[in-house]
Amino acid sequence: MRDLAGGFGHLLAGQRWVFRNGRWLGFGLLPGLLALVLYAGALIGLGYGADDLTAWATPFADDWSAPWLGLLRGFLTALVFCLGLFVAVITFTAVTLLIGQPFYESLSEQVDRSVGGEAPESGLPLARELWISARDSVKVLVRVLLYGTLLFALGFVPVVGQTVIPAIGFCVSGFFLTEELTAVALQRREVELKDRLALLRGRRAMVLGFGVPLVLAFLVPLVAVFLMPGAVAGATLMVRELRGEDEERAEGDGADGGGAEGPADGTARQERPGQHGDPAPQQPSPYTGPYAAGPRYPAPQQNPYAQ
Repeated sequence: MRDLAGGFGHLLAGQRWVFRNGRWLGFGLLPGLLALVLYAGALIGLGYGADDLTAWATPFADDWSAPWLGLLRGFLTALVFCLGLFVAVITFTAVTLLIGQPFYESLSEQVDRSVGGEAPESGLPLARELWISARDSVKVLVRVLLYGTLLFALGFVPVVGQTVIPAIGFCVSGFFLTEELTAVALQRREVELKDRLALLRGRRAMVLGFGVPLVLAFLVPLVAVFLMPGAVAGATLMVRELRGEDEERAEGDGADGGGAEGPADGTARQERPGQHGDPAPQQPSPYTGPYAAGPRYPAPQQNPYAQ
């Protein structure tokens, strides 16, 4: 439960960050608006064509009597539209990030600087970063389609298909949505897709706490557009926790600032006499011993000042 709440906390923290830095929110709306127009047109087309698609896929039911024909095809039409909506929610983030790649990368770097003082950079040309982002998004989309097809088939199971399967679908959507958002920060850290997925699976509850509420919010028209910049900022904050970067930074600050700790490079600290308030060792008085032998004094002479 702690990780679940922590993921939701990162989502809220990201939204607060962009609202405190209003110019990042303003620029972030443009890629989302463009992607929204594209997806709205695609979903409208799917809504008009879903009936014909289900009729084409179920020729065996042409001779069924009412109301069974209408119930079957109506149910399948709803499932087709839900599947399209499921894919749209997942791919919307990937397409929006691809359109706004330079902006969202700069936003993520700024979040890193604001909380950590430094921001990792991939050092790759923009064209190369776009290619990597598109390639990884296609790989994620293939996984999403496999899960979506399986969940679509399980949707025909009575009771379970109308209760448990939709809940699992939201969890799957939340996981892969979070993967797309964290990819902005992790790609700058040169973390490959396989390692990104392993990192997210290690803290699955936190990932779901971040992604599932976002999936539900994205179902509301226009909300996804306004939440995208904050979602990228929150994903960057979550990446820092998943990789333990904030803890390492805190330990480094403690080592540098502690009075009893050694220097950061591990070398021993040289102390000067009297550095911690102890009296410096006194040299012996030149007046308490015999004169040293020399050319004029072949043998030690008695010091007249010695007591």
